[in-house]
Amino acid sequence: MLAAVFEGDGRLVLKDRSKPELKKDTDALIKVTGVGICGTDLHILQVPPAHPAKQNIILGHEFTGEIVEVGCQIPDFAPRDAVLIDPHPGCGLCQECKNGNTDICIPLIASSGEPGHPRTIGIFSDGAMTSYAIVPRESLFKVNPKVPSHIRALAEPLACVLNATNKLKVQPGDTVLVLGAGPIGLLFTAVLKASGASKVIVSEISDFRKQAAKACGATLVVDPQKEDLEAIVNRETDGGPNIVVEAVGPLLPQAIKLVRTRGTVLQFGHDETVEPAIPVGVMLKKEAQILGAFIGRYSFDRAVKVMESGQLPLDRIVSHRLPLSKVHEGIELLRQGKGLKVILEPEEY
Repeated sequence: MLAAVFEGDGRLVLKDRSKPELKKDTDALIKVTGVGICGTDLHILQVPPAHPAKQNIILGHEFTGEIVEVGCQIPDFAPRDAVLIDPHPGCGLCQECKNGNTDICIPLIASSGEPGHPRTIGIFSDGAMTSYAIVPRESLFKVNPKVPSHIRALAEPLACVLNATNKLKVQPGDTVLVLGAGPIGLLFTAVLKASGASKVIVSEISDFRKQAAKACGATLVVDPQKEDLEAIVNRETDGGPNIVVEAVGPLLPQAIKLVRTRGTVLQFGHDETVEPAIPVGVMLKKEAQILGAFIGRYSFDRAVKVMESGQLPLDRIVSHRLPLSKVHEGIELLRQGKGLKVILEPEEY
């Protein structure tokens, strides 16, 4: 089968790989029907990398598919079931997992010095930029097959956003500012609007993404390079939004300055290379609450329900559907800011 293999130093190579076989009774063999290119994949492929990954693994952690074969200890799933996949299953054995923090699972080290379990599928073990993948039982979630495959491939980022918005406790009438209208910023825009926010302002410099933000429910889109973002936000929210979502990476200081007194800032943008200086005085005087959110901890059941309900404009977030053989074209679209979410669809090979 054709596979996109990470070889280190920014190299992603299309190679021929053997179809995987079940080796554990608690695993399932999945036929991949759609896999998204994530910002994390771009960070992995930077030189130097902005996110760690294991070399010589197949990339792709945002994916969906159909079950082909199940181990004997997975009686509640069957071949042809459509499934969403949580690529962060956790080991259940490390201290973080025992504390309920499966999203921050720390691999046990076996006597060989190798991780004692796979950690994140598509980053530390073989993922889904290929035709077939092995997935453990705890990562499988049934979904109505009527949900289109390219929409189901959004499950992982959607689950991450649902986990984050659960922390915010949005109330009807709240005003929100979202910094950045990439796929994550667009998901926040759609989810927060659907949660009852009366006004969702989005800050974005790309004309392409501005239009997508409007389609996802933004009340107002501001270009911070051409307009006075602070003045507009203060005018539109009577002194600042209740909530500011940072969906870029380095903009936490700006988020703190823009949020209203006793408002909440959610840091979601993930860039391990940045260390922004925090305006501590502003934060203290405002008594701003600063929250962090990582991945989709215990959120996939909700993601299933949201997708099946059709209540969010998820189709507006997928900008391109490409065959797997054009993975490099998809990566360049994202690097050049000409794409939102690019979904790869494996070809018969």
